[in-house]
Amino acid sequence: MHDRKKLLLIMNPKSGVMLAPKYLSELVERFSRGGFLTQILMTTARGDARDFAAEYGGEADVVAVSGGDGTLNEVIDGMITSGHNTSIGYIPSGSTNDFANSIGLTGSIFDCVDTIIKGKAQPLDIGCFNGRYFSYVASFGAFTSTSYSVPQTVKNMLGHTAYILGGIKDILTIRPIHARITTDRGTETEYTCEGDYLFGAVCNSRSVAGILKLDKQDIDMNDGLMEVLLVKMPHDIIKLNDIAFNMLNGTLHSDQIEFFSAKRIEVDIQKGTHWTLDGEYEEGAEHCEISTMDSAISLIL
Repeated sequence: MHDRKKLLLIMNPKSGVMLAPKYLSELVERFSRGGFLTQILMTTARGDARDFAAEYGGEADVVAVSGGDGTLNEVIDGMITSGHNTSIGYIPSGSTNDFANSIGLTGSIFDCVDTIIKGKAQPLDIGCFNGRYFSYVASFGAFTSTSYSVPQTVKNMLGHTAYILGGIKDILTIRPIHARITTDRGTETEYTCEGDYLFGAVCNSRSVAGILKLDKQDIDMNDGLMEVLLVKMPHDIIKLNDIAFNMLNGTLHSDQIEFFSAKRIEVDIQKGTHWTLDGEYEEGAEHCEISTMDSAISLIL
């Protein structure tokens, strides 16, 4: 028994269709057979996962997260803020699981448990938005409000469909957002663009909001860079159709879409524009600074 590794399992019991808690005893049994002594902490409110990771994450050999992308975001934020370098395992059980799809965790919850037991920790870049960390996306505009405006009960019932329906509603009602984006200021690769945008994202992911799919060849999630995706505000139905076709197919070959990589991004944006970080609401600011933290976490894959 003394040779067993310590595993801290942080679980959000309300995440997604609430499947993982139903199999909690089986999850613990698998971890036990895999050589782990498991401690379980259940979240009851927003911020609990962050607090649990910060307070207890440094005492474990592995911190396993059962929940959606928002729960994982909290754990990562708590770990980095507290200076813990404990390896993180992920058991995705949210409504869309964008981050999990990006890193290849697409099997059952038991497959993900086996990955934590048998897999290897790999370094992964993390983003920092005005001092708050995010694992895969910081975004504004259409689609972004869907993740926090659609009630959890609806997301539990409809899953991916809820995001699509919410995204369509956004397109029909969205107003253009004026922004100026400057990347890698003061370096040879400095780049600036400005315009009216339907949507904007700084991401380290191959999927955003369950709607946008990016080509795997375009994304390296540990290259020290973030990808910047900007969608211009369309002025007619032809341009809107062009945007929709390219975004849904992940090709991004449209003069309405800008897509590039950068290490540091500054965004000057119109007042009152709010963002989402990994699907969670983030109050906006007129000046936002986003940076890439190289290999900031170790994720078991």
